Order: sequence, then C-alpha cells, then structure tokens
Amino acid sequence: MYDFLVVGAGFSGAVIAERLASQLDRKVLVVEKRDHIGGNAYDYYNEDGILVHKYGPHIFHTNYDDVWKYLSQFTEWNGYTHRVLAFVDGRKVPIPINLTTVNTLLNKNFTEDELKDYLESVRIKLPEVKNSRDVVVSQVGEYLYEKFFRNYTYKQWGVYPEELSPEVTRRIPVRFNTDDRYFTDKYQGLPAEGYTELFKRLLKNDNITVLLDTDYREIIEEVRFDRLIYTGPIDYFFDYKYGRLPYRSLHFVSETLDMEFFQEVAVVNYPNDHDFTRITEFKHMTLQQHPKTTIIREYPRPEGEPYYPMPTAEGREIYQRYYKEASALKSVYLLGRLAEYRYYNMDQVVKRALEMFSKLAREY
Repeated sequence: MYDFLVVGAGFSGAVIAERLASQLDRKVLVVEKRDHIGGNAYDYYNEDGILVHKYGPHIFHTNYDDVWKYLSQFTEWNGYTHRVLAFVDGRKVPIPINLTTVNTLLNKNFTEDELKDYLESVRIKLPEVKNSRDVVVSQVGEYLYEKFFRNYTYKQWGVYPEELSPEVTRRIPVRFNTDDRYFTDKYQGLPAEGYTELFKRLLKNDNITVLLDTDYREIIEEVRFDRLIYTGPIDYFFDYKYGRLPYRSLHFVSETLDMEFFQEVAVVNYPNDHDFTRITEFKHMTLQQHPKTTIIREYPRPEGEPYYPMPTAEGREIYQRYYKEASALKSVYLLGRLAEYRYYNMDQVVKRALEMFSKLAREY
C-alpha cells in the first residue's frame, strides 16, 4: 500500500516524491516510462567518457531563494555562466541582442544611449500586440527581427511568428550594454556531478520506490495507493478523448570530435543557416576536462517526444477541456510541463512542486 503514486521521475515527480517521503514520512511509488530517472534533464557519460545531456542543454538558473536552497541540499554547483552566440551573416554575435550585437552587425560604434535612440527610431509602434512577431518588431524593428527571430522561430515551431501567441517572444530581453550573459538570474550553474546524480539523491529514501521502463497504466490496477500525482501528458491521461495536444519535438544528432573544443561557447544558434537550430558543446557547461569533445545538433520536428507545448489558441482550447475534467477528479493532482501544458523553466517546475507539497502537507 502506497500513500502516493507519482507518475514521472523528472523534476516534478522527483521533488514532490522527496518531500512527501522525507517530510511527511509517506510511502511513495514513482513510475517512469523511460529507462532512467531525471526526465529531460537526464545526463550520462557517453562511450568516450564525456558527460552529455541526452535531451539537449539544461542550464539551471533561478531567482527563487527557496528553490536554490532546496536543491543545494542534494548537489553542489559548478558556477557555470551561460553565454550564447548566434551565427548571422557569417559572424557570431551575442544573443540576447546587446550593444556588441548591434554594433557588429551594423558596423557601428553606438554608445548605450545611441543604441536606445536607434532602437526607438526603428521599432514599429503598434496599437496592439497580437502575436510573436508584433512583440519583436515593436522592440527592435524589422531588421533585427529578420536576422534573429523570423527564420529561427519557423525552424523551432514549424510556423512563422505571426501565427504564435505573444508569450513565445514576450520575455526576450534586449540589452543596451555589453552584458553577454544569457541569463541574469541571481543563481546559475549546473550540478557539479551532473543532473542524474542530483536525481539519485532526491530519490534515495526508504519511503520511495522507483519503477522504470513502466507505463503507469500497466500497473495502476495492481497497485494500491491513496492519491495520484500525475506529471505526464494530460491528453494521454484522458486517452486523447478531446484530441491530441500539439507539441514540438526535437531530434538530436551527436558527434564526438578529436579536438579539445569545437566552438567558443556552449551554444551557438543558427537562425538562418542549416536545418538545425543550434549546436551545443557540453564541456563548456560541465567544465569537464577531456582531450575530445562532444557536440549535438538540434533538429525540431512535429512528431516524437513532447518537448514544447505549441503556444496556439487551438492548443490552449483543447487543454482547457482536459483541465476542466481533471479538476473534478478527487485525489488526482496534475503537476509539471506536460500535465499543465505550459512551458516551465526547471526552477519553475521545482517551485510548483514545492508549492504543491505545501498544499498537501496542510491537508494531512
């Protein structure tokens, strides 16, 4: 008999399981359909001994003191600061757009104030922001929109920015100085020994049982439990009765090279060149020393593992029908990206799990 059945061993499932087991002394069964814990943050050493992220680069960053303090019980951090370049017109320039980016592309020598004046002069003043394109052109104008956003968005989502809701580009920063950090959060880094080690420690509790390579549907009739915490796709939970929710997936092509480093930073975006969106080189992030290096190229695609909820009105409408039905269920809790059909950063996922635990703790 388990107090909780938790479906999924990613951040949502692992954090809520750890809290229930350690703080409330509850018996928890974690069921994971993949053959590993960690969800999309899973990392491993490849055949060349290089630590890689199986599902693309994961850099932890947060301004939540409680989230950072909580996870720091289970890992030390390597202090990595994320920087990204974009390959545009044959040159690699910082992204998010900053003073260096604009000066390089336009062959200018703007000061911070002059950059503000320039962007004010080229931005398109719209009466209403209706889509992702509107968000960008109202900030930086048509030229930078074309160079950085239009084609990259199409590769990433399969549609142009005009067809996506404003939230996709709403949070894209523009910097008037030379700050080239991708994230400016208070805390940033990667687990010093890798994400998988972090997850092992989260789930190392006598009250927690982990079952891998198992679809929860295969065992749900055989297992006795009191409450269900579901972190998988909500449309799968309801057997797609209202239709499948639209997602974008990714295909990763890995290559190990006989050189110490392949590129200048961990991630280089390719907005306009090639079919892939970016190349990631893991050693920049993990700070591992190794004579060889592994890179991966990311190819977005419409089918496969669900990574990004499609930010369209149609998708939200379908989700609301599932959510309404889920809300009426007793002793069932939806948690995380797939269950809530929202793109959360890792810290937001952890924050949501901690908040749910606080709610459950009050009920017991």
